Amino acid sequence: MSKSGTLVSLNLINSGSTGKIMMQVASLAKKRGYETYQIYPGHKNGNPAIPGDIQICSETAHKIYQRICRYMGLNGCSAVLATLRVLRKLKKIQPTVIQLHNLHHSYINLPLLFRYIKKHNVPVVWTLHDCWAFTGHCPHFLYAGCDKWKTGCHSCPLYKQYPESAFDDSKRMYKLKKKWFCGVQNMTIVTPSQWLADLVKQSFLKAYPVQVIHNGIDLSVFHPTPSHVREKYGIPEDAKLLLAVSFGWEVKKGLNEIVSLAKELPEDYRMIVVGTDVLTDALLPENIISIHRTNNQQELAALYTAADLLVMPSREETYPTVVMEAIACGTPVVLYDAGGGKEIITEKTGLAVPCDDYDGLYKAIVQICEEKPYQQKDCLERAKDFLAAPKFEAYVELYDQIAVCK
Repeated sequence: MSKSGTLVSLNLINSGSTGKIMMQVASLAKKRGYETYQIYPGHKNGNPAIPGDIQICSETAHKIYQRICRYMGLNGCSAVLATLRVLRKLKKIQPTVIQLHNLHHSYINLPLLFRYIKKHNVPVVWTLHDCWAFTGHCPHFLYAGCDKWKTGCHSCPLYKQYPESAFDDSKRMYKLKKKWFCGVQNMTIVTPSQWLADLVKQSFLKAYPVQVIHNGIDLSVFHPTPSHVREKYGIPEDAKLLLAVSFGWEVKKGLNEIVSLAKELPEDYRMIVVGTDVLTDALLPENIISIHRTNNQQELAALYTAADLLVMPSREETYPTVVMEAIACGTPVVLYDAGGGKEIITEKTGLAVPCDDYDGLYKAIVQICEEKPYQQKDCLERAKDFLAAPKFEAYVELYDQIAVCK
């Protein structure tokens, strides 16, 4: 049973995968005796606010902060007045623990936030969902093949990508992040994959303890779900059905591989691609069934269940939720070995192919669909490890531990 305390959580949004983690962990912490507050900017796609929510700024103000940082550089140095208002509230709240999630995209002033944390010696848990905290700009660098973050970023090949910047400010931002983020007396870094934990230990954040807490999913939603997917889309029962799911398709996510597979696989193969939009549709062959982004998780579970195989040729992933969801629905996975994805699959639930080995990917798909080496029962057994509740418990246990050390 947790001792009473006050938990303050910060994230870029209160919806999506990271937003759900923030809200669900806070909900459990509240049941364990913590008073909880969640801080995030306004967003039209966010979940409704709940008691304890603190909106750091409106959606309009957030867009202004983004533009300031985009055109003037120094990502994370705007939102001064909004951050000062929040810090005044924190002084009244006197948090026992601060939980940080995604801090990028200019919604909070980072030097002010970390100055407060250091001055008041507040215990911190920072969950890194990507690599942004220890690079000069980018959240991911695998596809770019860049390792400058190990010694000092400069000449960034990705500065025009999220979080967008009009010019390369990576050298200065790397030095500033190192100054801001280092020197916190009581901070534990959490990563959802061992792959990311290993990177942290090579970065300027290596002095902090790192704990791996895998993300989880809702197994009451993601489980074998009968449906009429094949009938709805005119897919013969004897056809091999491949599914590809991403919430934003581009080359880094393997869109070119998906297009090539659709053109080259035998005629008795069918492919459904989820998470597309009008622009993506224009790039897809006619034989691909395109489904635009869906927030209906039951529909997604039905698609996973109907498929013979989830194909994920993404070139950079931290710990992809869609892999867990597919396995929980009894469907094996083939993916590129790029990030933490291979930590999810086992020898009985899927296969990791070397990144960019298209021939290997093609052969693996055909072999799996023809020989069916993976059984639904093995996938469902593996899925027991994906249950979200124990992951949330691990967070609350961590809060108890670091709060005692204050």
